[in-house]
Amino acid sequence: MAAGRNRYAYHDGLRIAYEVRRSRWRRRPWMVLVQGLGFDRSGWAPVVDGLAHHFALLLVDNRGSGRSDQPGQRLVVADMARDVLAVLAAADVPRATVVGASLGGMIAQEVAIIDGTRVDSLVLACTTPGWPFAYPMPAESMALLSETGRMPAEVALRRHVENALAPETVRNRPDLVERLMDHQRDRRGGAGGWYAQLAAGARFGDLRQGSITAPTLVMHGTEDRVVDPRNARLLAERIPHARLMMLPGLGHLFFWEAPDAFIDAVTRFALAPPPVAALPRKETS
Repeated sequence: MAAGRNRYAYHDGLRIAYEVRRSRWRRRPWMVLVQGLGFDRSGWAPVVDGLAHHFALLLVDNRGSGRSDQPGQRLVVADMARDVLAVLAAADVPRATVVGASLGGMIAQEVAIIDGTRVDSLVLACTTPGWPFAYPMPAESMALLSETGRMPAEVALRRHVENALAPETVRNRPDLVERLMDHQRDRRGGAGGWYAQLAAGARFGDLRQGSITAPTLVMHGTEDRVVDPRNARLLAERIPHARLMMLPGLGHLFFWEAPDAFIDAVTRFALAPPPVAALPRKETS
């Protein structure tokens, strides 16, 4: 399916870029895809066509990435969640499944907390419940972030790409490493937006995940070296009736490593009939 044209929603005086992928001939339920740090909406490239067979898609560029405006002040995740809600309003979409990866998963949680009436279901991939509950970023990733500014750009790019994949993927699929490097090399945004998003993610937390009412699927690769995989269980435990899916042998970018598995799991979950409320128990005499 060809890329849709660029559109804009407006929030806080900023342009928030997005695109629509939908069939002209068949009505499908809506799904919003929200990417993480360092990726614009094209970061969903491996799974977009597969998801578009089942859903009408809204793909969002977070402020500070892609064609969206740069954040002009101290950024918090709630700002980006309200950007997503502005996109839903601009596209005249009343409700949708919201899918977020990494920082996008934090944004998706905020969307469901701020206005749960807009969320049919929620998919949280490779993300965290935030402070003070979460396991911290693994030490090797913290060290990589602190060293990034002192590295040559190409070295930093390779280190970050390899760190976002499972070690076995890096060893056995050098083609995927190169493909991701080419993808990111072509789409580097301003450093200011990247650091603003990084700081927003670091401050994320103390949320009311217990107030989320949407059916929720939490997904995480067991070999994630960016977000500690133990956070997946913590997050699933904080959201009422959430389902947890751990993906053995996959890293932070598991939707690049195993796109078909991601498409299948998300589609099955989002299209499943809603759970039937338990009938009241009858008293017997």
